[in-house]
Amino acid sequence: MPAARSRLSRIAVAAPAATALILGTLAVASPSVAATPVNETAKQLQGSHPAFATPQADAGAVADSAPATARIYLAGQDQAGLAALAKAVSDVSSDSYGKFLSAADAKARFGATAAQVKAVTNWVHGAGLTVTETTPHYLEVAGNTAALAKAFGTSFHSYRTAAGIETAPASDAVVPAAVADAVMAVGGLTSANHNVISNAVSVNEAEAKLNASSAAVAPNVMADSKKPAAGLPTTPTCSDNGYGSKVATGAPAGYEKNEPFAPCSYTPAQLRKAYGVTDAKVTGKGARVAIIDAYGLSTMEQDANHFSQLHGDKPFAKGQYQQVVTPAKWTGQKDCGDWSGEQALDVEMVHGLAPDAQITYVGANSCNDGDLNAAMATVVDNHLADIVSNSWGEIMHGKSGDIDPAVVKADSQVFELGAVEGIGFTFSSGDCGDSSPAAAKTGVNCQADTNQAQADWPSASPWITSVGGTALELADKSGKYGNEVSMGDRRSLLSADQKSWAPMPGFFYFGGGGGVSADFQQPWYQKGVVPDAISKTAVNGVKSKTPLRATPDVAMSGDLVAATLVGYTDATTHQYSEGGYGGTSVAAPEFAAMQANAIQERGGRAIGFANPSIYDRAGTKAFHDVNDSAVHNKFGNVVDLGMVGGTLKVRLYKIAGDFGLAAGKGYDTATGVGSPGNDFLKSFQLHH
Repeated sequence: MPAARSRLSRIAVAAPAATALILGTLAVASPSVAATPVNETAKQLQGSHPAFATPQADAGAVADSAPATARIYLAGQDQAGLAALAKAVSDVSSDSYGKFLSAADAKARFGATAAQVKAVTNWVHGAGLTVTETTPHYLEVAGNTAALAKAFGTSFHSYRTAAGIETAPASDAVVPAAVADAVMAVGGLTSANHNVISNAVSVNEAEAKLNASSAAVAPNVMADSKKPAAGLPTTPTCSDNGYGSKVATGAPAGYEKNEPFAPCSYTPAQLRKAYGVTDAKVTGKGARVAIIDAYGLSTMEQDANHFSQLHGDKPFAKGQYQQVVTPAKWTGQKDCGDWSGEQALDVEMVHGLAPDAQITYVGANSCNDGDLNAAMATVVDNHLADIVSNSWGEIMHGKSGDIDPAVVKADSQVFELGAVEGIGFTFSSGDCGDSSPAAAKTGVNCQADTNQAQADWPSASPWITSVGGTALELADKSGKYGNEVSMGDRRSLLSADQKSWAPMPGFFYFGGGGGVSADFQQPWYQKGVVPDAISKTAVNGVKSKTPLRATPDVAMSGDLVAATLVGYTDATTHQYSEGGYGGTSVAAPEFAAMQANAIQERGGRAIGFANPSIYDRAGTKAFHDVNDSAVHNKFGNVVDLGMVGGTLKVRLYKIAGDFGLAAGKGYDTATGVGSPGNDFLKSFQLHH
C-alpha cells in the first residue's frame, strides 16, 4: 500500500460558496496583516497564510530570486447557479431530477470564459509570472518569488516546522479587483506537500506494519514463537465454508468459546451473491465506471483478466477496459509509495461485481491533491463515466494546520459539475475510525499528523457518496448473505507460553472511517434521516446549533479480517500473486459497481449524484440496517498465518470494534443508512 504519509502542513480553511464551511468550529489562526492594502473589491484568500507561519517560527524572507509556482483555480460562471442546478437534477423530489447537461453544455454555462482566462493571464504576466499550463479549471504559473509576491500582495518567508523548513505567505494573499471574480482559489503558495493516502491495506502489509505498534502496546508479549503450539495449524488456515465455519481448535480462550478461524478471503462471485447481484441477473451492462488512483499498473488489464479466469469469471471484452495515464509526467513516487495493490483492488472489485460495465482507469500523476483533482476533472470534462470510484483521502485538520482551502473549493467545483452532468462520485470514508490521535496511535492506516477526531476529505464533502465499511459474514461458501457488523478490528497477540492473548481486549488497529464533520452544514438529503442527536455534535465533540454533515452515507464489505482477494503482477519482481485486502478501499468500488448494476436496472439511465436517492430509500428493504448490537454471531476471529520464516504467527481479532464509531439501529456514523439490501437494485426499476 502507499506509505501512510500525512500532509506536511495544512492551512486554515476558508468557506467555499457551495459547501457552507462552518468557521466557528475550526481552530483557525488569525490572519496576518496583508502586505498591501485591500480595497473593497479585491479578494483576500482567507487561509492562504498557514497556521505554522508564526512570528516565532519565522526563519527569514525567501530570496526574491528563488523559483516559485502556484495554481490559480478559475471561478467560472455563476457558482451559485451551478450549486443550485446540481441540487435540482439530483433531488428525487425535483421536477428537474435527472435532466442532466452534456459536458459541452455544462462548460458553456458554468465554465471559465475566454475573457476570464485572458484577464488572469494578463494579471500574472504583469507581475512577471509565466503561465506554464492552462486547463478549463486552472492556470499553472511559474516565476521567481518576487513576482509571486507582487501578484498576490504578500511577502514569502521560511518557517521552522516539525517537518523542517517550509516557505509560506507572511500574510493572506490578495487577488486584485480586476480578476477577483475570475479567481476561485489559489493552491501551492506554501512549499509543503499535500498528499493523500490510499485506503487499501493488504493482510501481509498490515502484519508487517503492526510489529512496531504491538511492541509499544504489549511489550512483554512474544507474538511469534519458533515452537509451534499444540493443536494450532502450522500452515495458513481459514474458515472456508462460510463465516466462522471452522473452530480454531488449539487456540487459547479469547472473547467467546469456540472462536473460529477468520474467513478465507472473499471472491467477487461470493460478493455478487451476498449483495443480490447474482439473483437479480444484472452485470452492469450499459453503465460506465471511472476509477481514479495515483499512477497506473501497465499489467492491469491482463492481471484483471487472469484474476477473473482463475476464479470462474469472464475477462474483459475487447475495448471494455481503458486506461488514461501519462507515465512521463509521474512524480513523487518515493513519497506516495506503491499504489499497485489499490489499483488492482479497485479494478477487480468493479469488474467483479459489475462484469459487463465499461471501466476507464484514470491515473493521477502523483498522490498530490492537485494531480488527483486534475484526474477527476478529466473524467468530468470528457464525461468518461456515470460513476467515479475513489479509494483515497486525507485528514482535514493536522498538528501543523488545516487543509488548503483551495483543495476544498477546487474539488467541490468538480463534484458539482459532475452532478449537473449526471456523474456521481464515491469515496472511501477512511480506515482509522474517528481519525483521532488516540486511534492513530495503533491504527494501521491512520495519519499520524491528526490533532482531533474528524471526518476525512473528500469523504466529508456534501457532494459525494461516502462509503464506509462492514465485516460481512457469509452463511456458506457460495456467498449467501449471513450478516454484517461495522468494520473495526481489535488485535491481540499470542502470549509467550501460548496459553493466552494480550492485551485483552485487543488494541485498535483497523476500522471504517466516519463521523459528523465539524466543517459542513447538513445537506438537504440528510434531513429527516439523520437525527439531531447525531448531527448536532461533531465527531470532535463540538456542539452545533444547526445540524452538520454526517458520514458515511452507505457501507459495504471491507474488513481486513473478512478480507477480499486481489491479484496483480508486482512491477519489480514481475510475479503475479494474490492476497487478502481490506479497507473502505474495497467498499467504495463495490458500491460503484452496485450503482452500475442499478443503472442497468433502470434501462441505462444515469443516477448521477446518488445521495438523494440513497436517503430517499433509507429504512426500506433497499438497505440492510447494520446494527452491531443485534448480531449474535462470534465476534472473535483467530488469524493463523502458519509458520513464516521459521516462526508461528497467530493473532486474535475482535470485529465490530471500531474506534469512536459503532453501528446501531437506523442511521449511524459507522455504516450510514446501511449496505445494499434485497431490494436495492429492484428499487431503481420503480423510482422515476
